[in-house]
Amino acid sequence: MAIREYLPVDIDDIPERFDVDIEDETFIFQVNYNMSQKYYTIDLYSSDEDPIMLGEKLVLNEPLWEGIYDERLPAPAMIPMDESGLAKAITPDNFMKTVFVFFDNIVQDEEPTLGEGDGEGDSDG
Repeated sequence: MAIREYLPVDIDDIPERFDVDIEDETFIFQVNYNMSQKYYTIDLYSSDEDPIMLGEKLVLNEPLWEGIYDERLPAPAMIPMDESGLAKAITPDNFMKTVFVFFDNIVQDEEPTLGEGDGEGDSDG
C-alpha cells in the first residue's frame, strides 16, 4: 500500500509560516492566499530565514518550482494534487480537504526484492 506525505498546512491560519524537516534539512514554508486573484502561493526559506523562492503559485498537478534548478530547493518534488482526481483547481473549498501539497516520495510497506517472482524461471531469451 502506497502512502504519500504532504505539507501540513493549517488553512484557518493563512498566511501560515512553519518549519518542515526534509531529507535532514530544515526549511521554512509560508503559505499565502491571494484574495484578489483567488490562488495560493508558497514562499520557501532556508532554516536561517534566507529566501530561496518566493510567491510560487500552487497549480493543481504541477510540481512546485518546475524547471528551476537550484541546489537549495528541497528534494523530493512537491506536487499539489487531489489523489481522487476529482478536483479541477485548487480552491478554499478543497485545499487541505482533498487537495494537498504532496511530497513525490511514495512509501511502500514492503520493498521489492530483485529476483522475486513465481520461481518458474520461464525465460525464452
